[in-house]
Amino acid sequence: MADQSKFLEAVKSGYTFKSESVKIGIGMLDGQPVTGADINLPLKTMNRHGLIAGATGTGKTKTLQMISEALSDASVPVLLMDIKGDLSGIAAAGTANDKVKDRCDKIGIQYKPAAYPVEFLTLSNEKGVRLRATVSEFGPILLSKILELNDVQGGLVAMIFKYCDDNKLPLLDLKDFTKVLQYISDQGKDDIEKTYGKVATTSTGTILRKVIELQQQGADVFFGEKSFEVSDLMRISDDGRGMVSVLRVTDLQDRPKLFSTFMLQMLAELYASCPEEGDLDKPKLVMFIDEAHLVFQEASDALLKQIETIVKLIRSKGIGIFFCTQNPMDVPSGVLAQLGLKVQHALRAFTAVDRKTIKQTAENYPETAFYKTEDLITQLGIGEALVTMLDEKGVPTPLVHCMMSPPKSRMDILSPAEIDAITGKSKLVAKYNQVIDSQSAYEILTAKLQEADEKGGGAKQQPGAKPEPSTIEKILNSGAAKQVERTAASMITRSLLGALGLGGRSSSSKKSGWF
Repeated sequence: MADQSKFLEAVKSGYTFKSESVKIGIGMLDGQPVTGADINLPLKTMNRHGLIAGATGTGKTKTLQMISEALSDASVPVLLMDIKGDLSGIAAAGTANDKVKDRCDKIGIQYKPAAYPVEFLTLSNEKGVRLRATVSEFGPILLSKILELNDVQGGLVAMIFKYCDDNKLPLLDLKDFTKVLQYISDQGKDDIEKTYGKVATTSTGTILRKVIELQQQGADVFFGEKSFEVSDLMRISDDGRGMVSVLRVTDLQDRPKLFSTFMLQMLAELYASCPEEGDLDKPKLVMFIDEAHLVFQEASDALLKQIETIVKLIRSKGIGIFFCTQNPMDVPSGVLAQLGLKVQHALRAFTAVDRKTIKQTAENYPETAFYKTEDLITQLGIGEALVTMLDEKGVPTPLVHCMMSPPKSRMDILSPAEIDAITGKSKLVAKYNQVIDSQSAYEILTAKLQEADEKGGGAKQQPGAKPEPSTIEKILNSGAAKQVERTAASMITRSLLGALGLGGRSSSSKKSGWF
């Protein structure tokens, strides 16, 4: 039997911090909670990212929910990627039952049910604030990586963006992009090749097929206006708590490419929009990605490298990213190495592959004299986890078997009526869910071709009459011109992340927003 006094001393030394921290559970030894072995989480290191892992039904989602509540109470905004659709309950107060009361007594806390300020977001037609990005804001580099184009095809995409920027043709949605693609490979080919070089029709055909593939995954609802402003993710509620933005993406489980597209654009935009902060007393935003294997599933090597790059860099902006997944091996090693907080719930050893995974997982944690980590991982109870994190100096804390605190909010989903009540009061829904169909590349090029046909048909001008403005002039002289100029200006802001091999806009582009 391990020495309890030494264990208590190690926990107090490793989990007592000078800066603001929150209690997330109590340390356990020989299967029993040890009084006074409080496990605290320092807010100062929450921008160092983290991992919450474990088999189905071991309590991962409740841990994610509990930490999100603690951050909100500390006035830190939170973004939750709700893949399974079971995180909406954070908007309603929980209910005390015997199990919850017993756990709280063992941990040494008082259970106080609480509902949290929530904003529901969506990438599709589900209820909530619609998140969109324009193709122009996305940028040629990121678009080429998502479409998995080669260097020649990627160069053609860059040329398309340059042509549209030079000629004030806003690329708002995929309809605009495909129209320009068709135009430069047909009617406008000769004119464009004089200025921008040869256009290979085989490349335009390949790009068009790739775009259609992306459209089949539902990208049409993702690209367009009105673009979401990243600052709306970092709001504080009227009562001083951080807003919890719940992005409901249950319908993206079978569309990994679209989900990866969204994830990388969001991270790139956050990086581009937020100033350099260094180490803050607490983060500006913390993001939790449930079922994180979907981010990496079927992602190309180029895409994985971009995710790894942005995860390394974004912590200096005061933003933390937490991946929640069943198997820690789902997360690429380059990303896993960047995760400071690790919460490991139970894993099951049904096969030889499972046992190998458990052994690899145990080797990723600090050595400890109090547990045999490889064995304990399979014996953890529901709501129990192995925990280690970074202290204020960036040093890993001792590995501790922890009984996790329960969430204060509902450990179940909201009803459709409850979701309707929340979205019905949302100011962001009113702001972003209006349908906007601005004059863009599709309309301008269609008008240009129509005018060319009319001139070719020999339409005559009456002598002495004032020349009738062309269709294209009417469009460019209308209110759409402002929209054209605004979107074309994004060429400058894309350069920031272009140096990193990403798309996105700079913080100066506040007017055009995010998605």
